[in-house]
Amino acid sequence: MLVIFDWDGTLSDSTGKIVRCVQAAARATGLPVLPAIEVQQIIGLALEEALHRLYPTVSVAERTRLTRAYVDAFVAADATPSEFFCGVEAGLQSLRERGLKLAVATGKSRRGLDRVLANLGMTDFFDATRCADETAGKPDPKMLHELLSYFGVPGEAAVMVGDTTYDMAMAQAAGMRRVAVTYGAHSPAQLTPYKPELLADSFADFMGWSERADALVAGGMVSD
Repeated sequence: MLVIFDWDGTLSDSTGKIVRCVQAAARATGLPVLPAIEVQQIIGLALEEALHRLYPTVSVAERTRLTRAYVDAFVAADATPSEFFCGVEAGLQSLRERGLKLAVATGKSRRGLDRVLANLGMTDFFDATRCADETAGKPDPKMLHELLSYFGVPGEAAVMVGDTTYDMAMAQAAGMRRVAVTYGAHSPAQLTPYKPELLADSFADFMGWSERADALVAGGMVSD
């Protein structure tokens, strides 16, 4: 089975950092500072789209300054990488030892993902990765189609694991199985309409599901 993970809010406990950096960028550029719950709703989107949704009426020049201020704030904050959620580090290693293929599909930029993977000593850990600035951003399913093609597997033999409606919509459009984690940016009530096979309250919940699902894939008994 191929397991494709979102990064922020799914593996990495970085939701709070993203929110604080968006708010800091707004202060630095003189724009209204939005409440955390509102900023959380755009996590997972490509940066340009995310900031456009938060500040739809500002000029292109203002949004450009906001983008630069956010990047500066996040790079400075990310000098200390966000911690993994409980159980993620050991869980990822366990998945590798079981022989599963692991990938990342993220709204981060290529530069941003490469930086965090290097800081964590994980540059070569994942079998493949896709970022929003090198393909279509979420919820467009293009990055998932690219990963399925790269590995040569059908959607039913792969699962997308994410914490936002953008992850779930992307996987649904790609005909993929999907698991939603409830400890990230979006609430269970937001995630449920996308009919994930599991609402995981912890990474351990996902790990238990993966063992059962992998056995079904190996036995050729995958259901829709």
